[in-house]
Amino acid sequence: MCGMQGSQADRPVSSRGNIAPQALASGRAAHRGAVQQRGLTMARFDIGGVPLEVPEGFLTPKIAAKLASGGYERSEARAARMRVKPGLRVLELGGGVGYISSICAQITDPANILTLEANPNTLEVIRHNLDLNGATEAQLVHGAVVGPDFEEQTLLFRAAPAFWGSAVAEMGAAEEDLVEVPAIRLTDLFARHRPHVVILDVEGAEQYLFSRRWPRHVRQVIMELHPAKYDNSAIQTMVDCMSKSGLTYDPGCSNGSLIGFRRVKPR
Repeated sequence: MCGMQGSQADRPVSSRGNIAPQALASGRAAHRGAVQQRGLTMARFDIGGVPLEVPEGFLTPKIAAKLASGGYERSEARAARMRVKPGLRVLELGGGVGYISSICAQITDPANILTLEANPNTLEVIRHNLDLNGATEAQLVHGAVVGPDFEEQTLLFRAAPAFWGSAVAEMGAAEEDLVEVPAIRLTDLFARHRPHVVILDVEGAEQYLFSRRWPRHVRQVIMELHPAKYDNSAIQTMVDCMSKSGLTYDPGCSNGSLIGFRRVKPR
């Protein structure tokens, strides 16, 4: 065991509504071509050879400027290009608009990529951008990642108007922003996909994913920390769990709040 972190009040808010339990194997994938069928007005960008189309209604001037300048998820893109290798299986937790998974699909077989996204509003956009980049075989699953001890089948997710501000709901979240989404345990994702590389940006929910050691098939972790969401003891728990899992700090792909871990090679 790696240890738990966070008080019960800080944990994700589970839901006991009428949504039928959804197993990982049947997680809802976005319908191909849905963006075109809905007739959304799309803004087009190209970041380092990765074309992206994002509905104009999703954008603010700040995020549009980042997409136009190439600054959007720059550190994550650099880390992915540095550490994803041909033939490796990639698990992405939090898909954004499909940029990082599209980069991974330029390096490894798209069929080796599984992206989990909780926000129902962005699933169609991620699928659209994966297809736009030729990654039609990349898997996209709807759900929120949870730790192995989370017992409910669903949880509440705050789907903010700005896609990058969406996150697992906590106590006190405004009800009008909440949607019920499938809860998918990290251990189930490990068992299904057996990833070599895990890339995660889940807006603070990472703090719940380090109660047990990670499996040996995970060779590389690229994780965005959100220190405003938790205290230093939670960061220590995450780092300690990585160490106990045989993974050590990777300075090469780390930058600011983006932190990398690599499997320690036996001497």
